[in-house]
Formats: sequence, structure tokens, C-alpha cells
Amino acid sequence: MTMLPSKARVLHRLLQFRSTCFGSPSCGKAASSRLVLGIETSCDETGAAVLDETGEILGESLHSQKVVHLRTGGVIPMVAQQLHRENIERVVQEALERSNVDPSQLSAVATTVKPGLALSLGIGLKFSQKFVRQHNKPFIPIHHMEAHALTVRMLQPVAFPFLVLLVSGGHSLLAVARGVDDFLLLGRTLDEAPGDTLDKVARRLSLIKHPQCSTLSGGQAIELLAKDGDRTRFRFTTPMGQTYDCCFSFAGLRNQVTMAIMKKEAEEGIEQGTLLSCVNDIAAATQHTVATHLAKRTHRAILFCKANGLLPSSSPTLVLSGGVASNQYIRKALSIITEATGLQLLCPPAKFCTDNGVMIAWNGVERLREGKGILPPSVDVCYEPKAPLGVDMTAEVKAAAIRLQSIRMKIPN
Repeated sequence: MTMLPSKARVLHRLLQFRSTCFGSPSCGKAASSRLVLGIETSCDETGAAVLDETGEILGESLHSQKVVHLRTGGVIPMVAQQLHRENIERVVQEALERSNVDPSQLSAVATTVKPGLALSLGIGLKFSQKFVRQHNKPFIPIHHMEAHALTVRMLQPVAFPFLVLLVSGGHSLLAVARGVDDFLLLGRTLDEAPGDTLDKVARRLSLIKHPQCSTLSGGQAIELLAKDGDRTRFRFTTPMGQTYDCCFSFAGLRNQVTMAIMKKEAEEGIEQGTLLSCVNDIAAATQHTVATHLAKRTHRAILFCKANGLLPSSSPTLVLSGGVASNQYIRKALSIITEATGLQLLCPPAKFCTDNGVMIAWNGVERLREGKGILPPSVDVCYEPKAPLGVDMTAEVKAAAIRLQSIRMKIPN
């Protein structure tokens, strides 16, 4: 990839671009209409959407690769890349057509450039840079997790600062959102993300062979079967019980579950790949332990924020977002914590929790309003498969060593 030019060259180009574009009649219409095209290709969803400055979705399109990856047992980066390559032009064109917007009317194009699968990010970035250069439009590089965190502000007025828990198949983090591009990172996953854990457990249980789960993702299958399961039949240990910070770990839990599955397979005299009779109970116990772990770390984050004045004293808010936030059991677990600590829990609707072009466009709108991170089309941008969010405060949280009072996690299915 071409490296970013020097700051001086970028500044010169930006000033030159603003004087030539925003001052010209052809760009005046686009600037006044304030329309943003958002493009998302960070993993296995090809998404595009056009939003106006109020957050109204004028048009959107989404191509999901879920069915393909279900057959292969997980996301294969080269397969995801090829599917993005085959669909991105159509998806963007559909979003524009459904919004009745011509590229000349756009104020900017916002695209996910970090973090995510390198091969997937590359497709979205390459397409976007060609598009903005062809139509002479400003480019807004987007941090995928920032977009998830800010989605709720598109749906209702949520003032900064607020606490956000972002949980998905690839990420898990706790942060204080203090502004559109101002975050304090309180905790992150040390190994794998909760969505990844649920997917791997589902694959180990061969849930794709279950008649109710053949078309569901791993996380969806776990949630469905858990409704009829008895979580008390398997007592999995909640991770990191003696580590008093806000970071997450799910690999150890997955190992516990794998050992329990192997034991039951031996007891029932079946081979791996055959459905266990107790599959609902294992699903329920796994889901409960994931939910409890997320809830406890979030509880500590709330106490840390209160002790350090990081949240407003009146109507403090926890935002829960990301693909795993669609899980209703996990939402209920978090609601127990927010009720006990006096916070308001806000969750975007499930369709906005998973990856989509709408959230990227909205992040672009927020940045456009504040004039932050807006680049002229000629600037080369690199994608970043790994990219932390905000200022890392995890060491300070660990040093505080906040111990939790017990809160009973009685969560109805």
C-alpha cells in the first residue's frame, strides 16, 4: 500500500481542495444537501447507504455472505474478499438508486478502513478511493467500532459522554465515548470475541445439523436452543473472576465447553459431529456464562466511571451495540446491571447492531458536521486490520482494582 503523504502535503491538498470544490457552484449543491454515502466491507457483509444530515436513511443495500460461510464453517478471508469484489459495485449502485441520489449530490463518502479482515477492508477502500476520485468528493475514513458506538445517536438524542459496550464476532470492548472521535478505552478482549466463541461452540455442537438451526448463524443457534435449555446442568466458571479489571477473555470458557461436550459424547457413545441429547442445556449454560462475564466487566466499568467522574451524574447511559448485542438474553443481563447502578441502557434495533452501510454513513455525517477526518479525494489511505479505539485506560482500570458487590444474575429466558 502507498503510505500516507506528509502532514504538510495533506494540509496543502486539503486547503486546495476546499477552495476549489466547496467554493464552486458544482459542489455547492452537494455541500448544502449534506448527503453521505457509507460503505462497509470490514468482514462478511457488503453494505452501502445514503443518509442525510438528520439521519434519515434515503436508500440502502446489503449483501450478506452468511449462507456461504455457514457451509464452510466460518469466514474464510479469501472467500469473503471475492464476494465483496463481486458485489460492491452493485450494492453501492442500489443504495444510490433507492435514494434517488446522483453521485454529484453527495457531500462525502465514508468507508470502513479499520479494523477488520485485511482482504475485505481492501476491497471497500479500493472501490471508495476510485469512486471519490472519479466524482471529486471528500473521503472520510471510518473506524468500524466508532461507527457501532455512535449508531444509537442516529436513532435518538444521546449526549456525550456515555459508556459503550461493543460486542461482536470480531471485537469486544468497553469505552467511554466523549465525542465523535474521542474515546477512553476501559477494557478489551485479550483473546477472542464473544461472537467468535458462540460460533465455535455452535460448530463443535454441530448445530447446523439441528432442524431448527440449519439456516442460523452460530450465535443465533445458541440463543434459540438456550430458550429450552437448563443452564444449571453445566456449571461453567465465569472467566477472569480474580482479575479486577474490565478486559475480557473467552478462550478459556470455550475450552471448558469443549471438555464438557467431549465428556457427554463419551457418555452417550457418539462421535463428534452427532447431536448430543443435552445440546439445549450446553447452549443455555454457554450463553449464560458469556452474558455473566460481559455483565460483570461492565459493572466494574460503571463503578470506575462513577469514581472518576467520567459520566454525567444525571441520566448516565450505557449503550450496547455490535452483532452480539442482538442477543436478547445478553441484553437482559446488562439491564440487570444498569438497573442496579442507576444507568439507562440503550440498544439499537437488531438490524443496526450487525454490520451495515447505514452506521458507516451516519459516522460520516457526524464527522462531516464537526469537520473531523475529512480528506480530499487525492489522499492515499491505508487500511488497518488492527486498530485500537481511543486512549487506552486499561492499566488505570486494573490499578483501581475495583471489587464488585454480588448482583444476582437471575435472567429469564
